[in-house]
Amino acid sequence: MAVAPFTVLIPARMRSSRLPDKPLADLAGLPMVVRVAQRAALSRAGRCVVAADDVRIVEACCQHGVHALLTRDDHPSGSDRLAEACTLLNLPDDDVVVNVQGDEPLIDPTLIDAVAAELQRRPDCVMSTAAHAIDRHEDWINPNVVKVVTDRDGTALYFSRAPLPWWRDAPPTPTLPSPAPLRHVGIYGYRAGFLRRFPGLAPSPQEQLESLEQLRVLWHGGRISVHVSEQAPGPGVDTPQDLERVRQLLKTPGAIPPLA
Repeated sequence: MAVAPFTVLIPARMRSSRLPDKPLADLAGLPMVVRVAQRAALSRAGRCVVAADDVRIVEACCQHGVHALLTRDDHPSGSDRLAEACTLLNLPDDDVVVNVQGDEPLIDPTLIDAVAAELQRRPDCVMSTAAHAIDRHEDWINPNVVKVVTDRDGTALYFSRAPLPWWRDAPPTPTLPSPAPLRHVGIYGYRAGFLRRFPGLAPSPQEQLESLEQLRVLWHGGRISVHVSEQAPGPGVDTPQDLERVRQLLKTPGAIPPLA
């Protein structure tokens, strides 16, 4: 995969309603945000930087050799935090930035590369992201699983919590459409100039209804290219149950590729 140099930015905030102090949660002896940064560093990124809202996160990162920036603690979203980070890092407008969520300690480095390469090959798009085929009916109808529909060029037409696309003559038994619907994966590529402009765009009605920030981009006429991965990503951490699941995976020999 040909990919030019890019930057990984990892937003991290302490105030999580479902898992307080989540970035510093212990995962096999390391804070979770450090685990995320170590995985991201295995990609072809030129640098990986944590954008934190709390000095404790910055200190934890520094203790483990991870570059971290202290950003404002009143940002309404991770995108706003990354926009500030772009300014603090003086990134040129054309630089590609990949947003890796701070609660994805099992992120596949090759997926990060693929999202960066996807944006680099699509000058007509302002963002890139990823998806994979849904293979379970219960995931398709689950509103916590975000779906994406693309055009023939792999450009996003719409993101939704609803089961999309929906057939007109649905069969009476639980069945998936063919071809398989796509589950959106929450990793994003941006050009730094667009990321700096994004917080100034007015929220869209669809974004507010679905609680999906990427719909703001489509509403304002931006295009998002979608890389379709063959495999689902590793589990993220939103709840204490998720945290325990990842802890168990880290204890299982061969379950997670090594960091070196």
